[in-house]
Amino acid sequence: MSVVKIAALSLTVLFLLVAVVRLFHRPLRLALRVVFNSALGLLALWILERTAPVTGLTLGVNWFNALTVGVLGLPGLGLLLLVKWVLV
Repeated sequence: MSVVKIAALSLTVLFLLVAVVRLFHRPLRLALRVVFNSALGLLALWILERTAPVTGLTLGVNWFNALTVGVLGLPGLGLLLLVKWVLV
């Protein structure tokens, strides 16, 4: 492959990449925000699990609970605790 073909292919790929990023900028930003908040929710669940012998509050440390706490925040944690209390 000649240098001109490689340069043309590289510019085409770069153009398509910029177009995709510009097109999906807001959805990608929202998705990254949800992932970041879910990671923080997972950290909160882990801390809650580590303090369980003192507080008596336990929840499973899993991605569903982390996503719930990540999206809803502190009310999501309260919701999960309430659901556990009602079902147990």
